[in-house]
Amino acid sequence: MKKTIMSLLLFLGVLSASAQAEQKGTTEYVFQPHWYITLQGGGQYTLGEGKFGDLLSPTAQIGVGYNFTKVVGLRLAVNAWQSKGVIKLDDNDIATGLEYEGKWKWNYVAPSLEFTFNLSNIVCNYNPNRLLNVYALIGGGANIAFKNDEAQDVEKQIAAYQNTNWVFDGKQNMRYLWDGTKVRPFGKVGLLFDFRVSDKVSINIEGNANTLSDKYNSKKAGNWDWYFNALAGVKINLGKTYTTKFTPDPEPEIRYVEKVVEKVVEVPAKVEVKPIEKMRRDIFFTINSFKVRDTEAEKIKDIADYLNANPRAKVEVTGYADAGTGNNRINDRLAKQRADVVVKTLMNDYNISANRIYFDSKGSRVQPFAENDLNRVTICIAE
Repeated sequence: MKKTIMSLLLFLGVLSASAQAEQKGTTEYVFQPHWYITLQGGGQYTLGEGKFGDLLSPTAQIGVGYNFTKVVGLRLAVNAWQSKGVIKLDDNDIATGLEYEGKWKWNYVAPSLEFTFNLSNIVCNYNPNRLLNVYALIGGGANIAFKNDEAQDVEKQIAAYQNTNWVFDGKQNMRYLWDGTKVRPFGKVGLLFDFRVSDKVSINIEGNANTLSDKYNSKKAGNWDWYFNALAGVKINLGKTYTTKFTPDPEPEIRYVEKVVEKVVEVPAKVEVKPIEKMRRDIFFTINSFKVRDTEAEKIKDIADYLNANPRAKVEVTGYADAGTGNNRINDRLAKQRADVVVKTLMNDYNISANRIYFDSKGSRVQPFAENDLNRVTICIAE
């Protein structure tokens, strides 16, 4: 008895799965607002007059963000570690040819609040399965700088040289020398490249530029100071980032025909008329193409044979494009071309009358299949 019940349940499960697999419809991705965190590390270049390598230093960043829509988000980031400065001075006496170069570093912590904009979703529409998303970011915050002791030592060395026979005129460059802890506002702009690993995890690369007052590096230069960060790290999404909405294709309309029975002397033998089943063929295309491949041309012939065998039947031809590539303008054109090539083949190669063909195209706004690549298709339904 137990084995019989188990077998019955297994049979019902297979039957249900089979019914679901055959169900046709459209899958739509619906964006869900969500939180995320980022952890990054990399290098910083503090703009200055020294060699490029002398002004490189380590940096790290942690962030917490919230994506309000598929385009706009807000991130609280804390960038910190180290900046560097260099000063070069020449003796006024050309005959001596004496030079001095001073180097120093200091630490900082820079919390900032930034707006983020998903440029990929703006250009190519929303697709949670896209491999690469590009973000622009803009914002600002407060730079908290401290441990500027090495700059103090450089200033003392310059002062010592000026007390000798050396006649340096560069001491004025250290007029913005600071000590203790200094807090200065700064602005920030940047680009972030997000490479999808899964719905939860992605790898990112970020480059940002930060500007603040001329007093940041202790030197008087008459212009704003800058430092540039190059970072790489990981992004972890918290909660669901999207849901899917499946809309099944509508069931065919049932048409009722009133039957009129006339009185006759003799009742003719009852003839059973079998209903004509409709035919569907999906003609698939390669990316950015509307050329019918040899493997797909046979499907168009199937439709033509069906129409020739059923003179009262008509066919609906609908073109589509995948949402994972291109944009609405490109995809609208491709979908129309994919439907048009099937219609012309039916008319020119198989002499199907135009009044038996309904033509439509959906672009990438409607996705009949859950798998992205399958939506490069023209669907033909004849009945």
